[in-house]
Amino acid sequence: EEFALGGDVCITGHDSGPVFEEQPSSVVYPEGLSEGKVTLNCQARASPAATYSWRVNGTDVPVGDPRYTLVAGNLVISGPQFGRDGGSYQCLAINRCGTILSRAANLKFGYLHDFPGEGRSPQTAYEGAGAFLACQPPAHYPVLSYRWFVSEFPSFMKPDGGRWFVSQVTGNLYLAKAEPNDTASYFCFTTINMDISTKSTFSKANQLTVQPDGTGLSVCVFVHVADPVPKLRWRKVDGLLPSKAGASAEGPILTLPEMTFHEEGVYECEAYNSEGRDTQQGRITVQAQPEWLQVMSDSEVEISSELHWTCVAAGKPRPSIRWLRNGQPLSTQVNGGRLKVINLALEDSGMYQCVAENKHGTIYSNAELRVQVQVPDFRSNPVRRLVPAARGGQVMMECRPRAAPKPTLFWSRGTELLTNSSRVTVTPDGMLRIHNISRADEGKYTCFAENYLGKANSTGHLSVRDATKITLAPSNADINQGENVTLQCHASHDPTMDLTFTWALNGALLDLEDPGGPYHRTIRVMCLPPYRDLLIVSGHLSQAGTYSCTAQTVVDSASASAKLVVRGPPGPPGGLVVKNVAATSVELRWSRGYDNHSPIGKYVIMGHSPLSPGWKRMRTDPSNIEGNAESIRVVGLLPWMDYEFQVIASNILGSGEPSMSSHTIRTQQAAPTVAPSGLGGGGGDRNELIITWTPMAREYQNGDGFGYILAFRKQNSPTWVVERVSNVESSRYVYSNQSLSPYCLFEVKIKAYNRKGEGPFSQIAVVHSAEEEPTVAPSRINATALTAFEMQVSWDPIQHLSTNGILQGYEIRYWRQHEREASADRVRTAGLETTARVVGLRPSTRYHVTVMAYNSAGTGPASPRTTVTTRRPPPNRPPGNVSWKTDGSWVTVRWDHVKTLDNESAVLGYKVLYKHEGQSALKVLDKGKTSVTLPLPKDNGYVVLEIRSWGEGGDGAAQETIVSRDSGET
Repeated sequence: EEFALGGDVCITGHDSGPVFEEQPSSVVYPEGLSEGKVTLNCQARASPAATYSWRVNGTDVPVGDPRYTLVAGNLVISGPQFGRDGGSYQCLAINRCGTILSRAANLKFGYLHDFPGEGRSPQTAYEGAGAFLACQPPAHYPVLSYRWFVSEFPSFMKPDGGRWFVSQVTGNLYLAKAEPNDTASYFCFTTINMDISTKSTFSKANQLTVQPDGTGLSVCVFVHVADPVPKLRWRKVDGLLPSKAGASAEGPILTLPEMTFHEEGVYECEAYNSEGRDTQQGRITVQAQPEWLQVMSDSEVEISSELHWTCVAAGKPRPSIRWLRNGQPLSTQVNGGRLKVINLALEDSGMYQCVAENKHGTIYSNAELRVQVQVPDFRSNPVRRLVPAARGGQVMMECRPRAAPKPTLFWSRGTELLTNSSRVTVTPDGMLRIHNISRADEGKYTCFAENYLGKANSTGHLSVRDATKITLAPSNADINQGENVTLQCHASHDPTMDLTFTWALNGALLDLEDPGGPYHRTIRVMCLPPYRDLLIVSGHLSQAGTYSCTAQTVVDSASASAKLVVRGPPGPPGGLVVKNVAATSVELRWSRGYDNHSPIGKYVIMGHSPLSPGWKRMRTDPSNIEGNAESIRVVGLLPWMDYEFQVIASNILGSGEPSMSSHTIRTQQAAPTVAPSGLGGGGGDRNELIITWTPMAREYQNGDGFGYILAFRKQNSPTWVVERVSNVESSRYVYSNQSLSPYCLFEVKIKAYNRKGEGPFSQIAVVHSAEEEPTVAPSRINATALTAFEMQVSWDPIQHLSTNGILQGYEIRYWRQHEREASADRVRTAGLETTARVVGLRPSTRYHVTVMAYNSAGTGPASPRTTVTTRRPPPNRPPGNVSWKTDGSWVTVRWDHVKTLDNESAVLGYKVLYKHEGQSALKVLDKGKTSVTLPLPKDNGYVVLEIRSWGEGGDGAAQETIVSRDSGET
């Protein structure tokens, strides 16, 4: 199988045309760089291997020129020169099967000239105003990136809270709200990035002077003159701002990566601060380079036939389509994206390319066309040697030789040429069909194929077998959900062939072997040929339908069906709507769902509101809803509350799935029906009456425009004072009046109101007005020193009627003799005790003491002062020379008497704190003695001792000792 192409031969099944693996990419080369090289890549997969050539601007590249070198398929240009080598380059990959043309790669030359040498005019801005500095970049290609530095390189400018902004379009530097310390020299720094190098240059100094308190106008286009510095935000005028904008939505530059047509539209930038706002708008129009939607694929087509190829590309603007064959334009047989070639000849073989292009880019799609010519050949696809068929059935025998052009086909049985009859059909494409087969049809059948290149034939044998029949068909069945049922299926068949059984439900084949399939645990199969029964365990509503059993051999099949009815709870009611919404009731209407073969007995209504986390049964009128009902009134609802509803049908087999939820409705408003709870109060500042309550929960508000009405009066007064509190969240009201007596009894009641009316008053509560400080001081103050560090203070209580409120206790103030009373320490008693112990005092120190009563309003007047002197301190030395001696189960511990100094209090005795190993502590006190006898533990344990002196000044320092059974000393 070979055909000629340009004097060479492309071998079918062995050769393949070129397919690009690497194509050239555009390059920006630095102008004036004479020593460098540019490499444009081109590699293709082909068999035999491809050869390469290049075109620049449609003209062949002279590869013989020493400046051009071909390395494999890559083109290397040495010392590229501006004005000579720039242009559009394309690679051609060629072998004997065809030629393909690569995408175009542009070689362009980049440059960045220096800024002009002359200086720049200084600029003035006023404090608080805006300003901008122009970059005025030099000539360049391609685009520049811009930065500014201040005073000296590389002190580049930073955003500084949004005051500075550098435009990447013009390079200009914009300043909002100039400050005096912005006075400086500024330099525009430009950078150009090329494929093999980067170049930067910077301007002469732009001198900026900021003058204080100016009245000049800003020419800033970044943000208006504003104080404080405005913030910026973006929005999409004709839709939602894309989430991909991210943090850039709050800055001067809106960034939208990976643009799609959905982002087209009008965008608005808003500058705002506490003083006002201003906006600017701009429109984004999205265009796109071409993208393939449909391309052709490699094709092998027989000679003299037709070829139809289609290419479809998307893009904006709409791409144009052109065609290439072996790198050359095709103008005939082309209609836009459609290529049609009739009466194909060998020379039509080759590589074809579909090219889509618009102003944003060009894309290529490649395919190989092979025009085939071949003598008829059955070797790869002979007629089937043995064709079994069932009596009474039909058989089809195929004849599909390889041939090009298409051959003429006919069949014979022996020497008899077969023609169309009532039982025999021969189609033009070589298919032989025989109907109503009998034993007499057995024998050899031969297909003959012929075209102008030659002839061939192939023979098969038709064998007739017994037909397959269903001998026991499944019977219709009727079960309740959850019950088991068996469907039977028996069949007879030709014993020389295998018989298989399949089951289908409503035409869908059941996978009975898959343990993870939908019938796992519910459908099992028990098979003893030649029958297969289907056992359905715990039948479900979804398993109702028509079950088909099919018995099948390689030559025929037989089927039988039965219907299975599964009775179960009703399906969900449909079309639930809410009508006639009132304050505490609504009407529901619905349509019946499937009864699933068991009559619906009743319905229940379920409801849901923001107050309940789940669904609960609702009250209805009447309370029982019959199975033939399709509407009901739901009662007992809360006014001004959002509700959703569901309907659930049930029958004797259970409750079904609920209907879809209704739309959320809000009941009508009504006046409140309950009073607020938790009414109380008291306390506060002088001349105040404070009333408190628990805010009404949402379910009791019954409407909007909600608030509270307070009524209060002095006890036994005939007149009520009425006040309105309009905030639903309020829980406190303060009534202030200079004529209010302290701690005066008031009767208080409260009710709620909304736009529909007022609710009932609460029960009356008794609340006192604010207390005043006590006006009477305690009398007969007495202070007694207990130790060097403690004293006890006592006093006579004040009369309760003089406290202007509830007496909470007494406050003791004490300070050293030479200190000011303002620095006094304070101790408060809780309750009505008239004695208190004060600790933490200094030894041998004279203190002044006074006592005053206090309540919630503060402290009353101070009592007359009394004085007290604390006792001398105890010795700060522990007992010494501790020793012990054991006697059976007792131990006697002795120590030396502690001698006191002149400034220490006398020793009156000793305290011994001891505990056995593992026990809690016990205290032993022996006045005047310097020894103690203690029991010893029985288990050879030890005793831990603390020995200290004590006297009027308190306890002295402790001596710690561990005593064991052996005599010893510390």
